[in-house]
Amino acid sequence: MSDVYTLDAQARTITGKKVSQLRVQGLVPAVIYGTKIDPINLQVPYRALEVTLLKAGGTHLIDIALPSGTQTVLARAVQRDVITRTILHVDFLAIDKSVAIETDVQIHVVGESPIIASRVGLLQIDLPSLHLSALPSDLVDTIIVDISGLTAVGDVIHVSDLQVPSGVTVLNNADDSVLRIVAVRAAMTDEEIAAAEGPAITEPERIERKKADEIDA
Repeated sequence: MSDVYTLDAQARTITGKKVSQLRVQGLVPAVIYGTKIDPINLQVPYRALEVTLLKAGGTHLIDIALPSGTQTVLARAVQRDVITRTILHVDFLAIDKSVAIETDVQIHVVGESPIIASRVGLLQIDLPSLHLSALPSDLVDTIIVDISGLTAVGDVIHVSDLQVPSGVTVLNNADDSVLRIVAVRAAMTDEEIAAAEGPAITEPERIERKKADEIDA
């Protein structure tokens, strides 16, 4: 069963560009939305929000305590400053615990493949995340994929090969490749092959940093 976290919040009356005033006070503007409720504008203490999001991610339920009552949600979108990575705004999805929801969950590779250990093959991940459907209480953080049975170049694990927890349905096509073993040289790009065969002089890459626009909420 998915863990449930709690978070205190206050109703928010400030919207638009004025939300920058909240951030100066250590508050983050947020909104709860859903098919059966009108949007609820919130303001949440920064540190409490940061810790809760770190633990809950996008797959654990969060009970948000409001003056009007408690609303169970999932974090659906976290907007951050592109330079400082501070949280600017959060969208929460209101949850009906009796209705299955769809979400994307990362795969987590475990085990050791002998063909990789011998440095003959490399692991190529075709699906870094899976699209799942489950009741909110059955949501999982990751889907475990064991690669210890991959022993030769060309070995593949498909969606249909995955073992998923009870109550969880993978919505990707059953024939989709999740990951595979490829030959070391086949996995190299033309540039990597050229570099391995001899030195080359290239022009340094020019990198430009853009300033993040102000987010209105």
